[in-house]
Amino acid sequence: MDVIVSLKDNRDFRRLYARGKSFVGPALVTYVMKNRCGGIRVGITTSKKIGNAVRRSRSRRVIREAFRQAYPRIRSGYDFVFVARGKTPFLKSTQVHRAMMAQLKDAGVLL
Repeated sequence: MDVIVSLKDNRDFRRLYARGKSFVGPALVTYVMKNRCGGIRVGITTSKKIGNAVRRSRSRRVIREAFRQAYPRIRSGYDFVFVARGKTPFLKSTQVHRAMMAQLKDAGVLL
């Protein structure tokens, strides 16, 4: 089992935004890029457009849970950044999971 590492540095987020492939949906935006470390690295972003702190935190929790469910089917060696959209705090994690799986399938990172 691979280890999931959180992206924390601003330069990692900026690199993914600039060079990564993006997949947009009404629930979330996914940026995907191959990495050299061989593991899976994940970052979650929520802007103030989403709402107050409660809604932003809920968006992060929902995205984290959706990724946790998708994790066993994801190929290692990729960086991901998930950006919450305005709808995200009002959706259940299963709905976000479906949207995430569709985007990851389009990215070609599923096993």
